[in-house]
Amino acid sequence: MFSRSTVAALALLVAVPAQAETIRVGMSGGYFPFTFVKQDVLQGFEVDVARAIAEQTGDDVEFVTMSFSGLIGALEAGRIDTIANQITITPEREAKFTFSQPYVYDGAQVVVKAGNEEINGVEDLKGKSVAVNLGSNFEELLRGLPFADEIDIRTYESNLAQDTALGRVDAFIHDRISATQVIKETPLPLALAGAPFSEIRNAMPFRTDEDGKALAAKVDGAITELKASGKLAEISDKWFGADITKAD
Repeated sequence: MFSRSTVAALALLVAVPAQAETIRVGMSGGYFPFTFVKQDVLQGFEVDVARAIAEQTGDDVEFVTMSFSGLIGALEAGRIDTIANQITITPEREAKFTFSQPYVYDGAQVVVKAGNEEINGVEDLKGKSVAVNLGSNFEELLRGLPFADEIDIRTYESNLAQDTALGRVDAFIHDRISATQVIKETPLPLALAGAPFSEIRNAMPFRTDEDGKALAAKVDGAITELKASGKLAEISDKWFGADITKAD
């Protein structure tokens, strides 16, 4: 039997809610429409998803923006807790990080200047200059092609679409979803070249220490709840007019 004082203490512990944590979420702020700045306001699909996850877990969220190529290093160094910037799950990354479940299903897409009749898919990139985000999964995909040594691969931090539209490079590689949105929402003369050449699953990575794994499990549970409630699909529909959060 517990004493009255013990019972009272236990009741007090139950009544006091867990203290909210601050989840530091890294992103580039330059990947329309997933994470971008408009009129000095950080916004996009990833921003809304991160906020919904924090609301579900009862935590606060702090966005930390930096160049895309610096995000992985910042996570490893503990300057951020996770990344929300369309991080593709790859075997190499799975060996280093604990991932949440995927919350975006997409494909790698070749994009060219409108009117380009020479490039109709990834197989036509031989002898062409192709831009990719530095340190991205798309760079890895390109370098893994059997004819990669025949492609002039140029790594960028930004301006892939603009440089392609201006003819500075022949094509760039992006995910099909955001490439479609860029073509629809901007005046740049761009076009999709062929079908996606690689299926990608995007998720949030976490460090593999005890705290990282605990946070990954909490975020993963929140994503499950957001999928079940339809909130994740609602956020997707807001930005894309379709549900990109589930596999076909």
